[in-house]
Amino acid sequence: MALFGGTGSGKSSLFNALTELDFADVGARRPTTSRAAACTWGDDAGALLDFLGVSTERRIRRDSLLDASDQDGLSGLVLLDVPDYDSVTTEHSLQVDRLVPLADILVWVVDPQKYADAALHEGYLRGLGAREEDMLVLVNQIDTLPESGHEALLADVHSLLVQDGLSSVQVLPVSAVRGDNLAQVRTLLRQRVARESNAARTASAELDAIALRLRPTAAEHSVDLDPAAAQETTTALLRASGAQAVEDSVRSSLARVLPRALARPEPPARSAVVAAHAQWVNRTSEGLPRPWASSLEEDVMTSERLAAQTAEAVSSVPLPRHREPLIDLLWWGGVGLVLAGLGWLVAVLVGVVGGLIVPPVLIALGVVAAVVAMLRRRVRANREADHYGEQVRGRVAAVVERGLCLPASKVLDKHRLLQSALSR
Repeated sequence: MALFGGTGSGKSSLFNALTELDFADVGARRPTTSRAAACTWGDDAGALLDFLGVSTERRIRRDSLLDASDQDGLSGLVLLDVPDYDSVTTEHSLQVDRLVPLADILVWVVDPQKYADAALHEGYLRGLGAREEDMLVLVNQIDTLPESGHEALLADVHSLLVQDGLSSVQVLPVSAVRGDNLAQVRTLLRQRVARESNAARTASAELDAIALRLRPTAAEHSVDLDPAAAQETTTALLRASGAQAVEDSVRSSLARVLPRALARPEPPARSAVVAAHAQWVNRTSEGLPRPWASSLEEDVMTSERLAAQTAEAVSSVPLPRHREPLIDLLWWGGVGLVLAGLGWLVAVLVGVVGGLIVPPVLIALGVVAAVVAMLRRRVRANREADHYGEQVRGRVAAVVERGLCLPASKVLDKHRLLQSALSR
């Protein structure tokens, strides 16, 4: 709350009377108040006074326990005594111009001689229509007039305020010398202290206006990433790059005695990647207002980069070896035993050698070895195919996560923050 007034209005005397302290400069020399002074009630307001430009030696705190009841309800009040608005010193008028928009409550102190001053009405009051509810006019030095002239004076002051567009501003006659109506002024101060500050009201109004503008840009329901969409996109990219064909090739080729050449992954088909990318973006941004959907589409990886990184991920997975030496040794060893058994059997039949029991044993051992080798080969083929499939799927899934899901998640997090802020 700031006291504004012209030279000789008794503004500083009124400041001292309201604070019940002899702190503000009072004297015959005009203007007496060369720098703003401040009295605070309750908590320290040092940071605020620093911002307002009130020097340290021009501050005083009203926190005495001796007059606590007298000051009840004023905690949190900061009362300023501002230099005269009509001072011939440019620095003084600059201080006034700076503090007028910063003060929550503007108290204009006038006197019976200069209440119609053009410097006040044309220079300040007529431009403050938006601050009407934050103003109070005190006609000081009412003790210098006979009581019969009070009503006419107050009516004239009110008439001037109406011309200024301030018809609802309260006008109160006071006397800093006799104390006329100072108790009522303190009551008004208590009421104003209990109200929300002008800065808080302004900030609240601005936030409400911002919320009103932003509300159409937020979805009415929560929009989240769908894990199934990422899995389906990964599958589509694997199919487009031929990774599934490579996995099938590993499974069938390595199961053969003489493995065929393994299929090789190819760069993913451009059209397939574009389709998978578009489907994922559309599915993820479904329900988002257009600005958020556009932001999501701009932030995620482009289809060109998605195709390139998918090709790199698939080609980085090594293919397994065609043959396994131990399995080959077991297979060909079994074949050799079968052939040896058959040869021995022929020799026995023609009477070259004896020992009819040996050929069946050799043949049986050979067949067992060959069957075991065949089963081991199939187990290895399935294991290598599954391993290749897991590796390539994991790397392509990482591309989808890094290029699509993470950027989209950041956009959706911001959207949720907006929804949360608007719901408060």
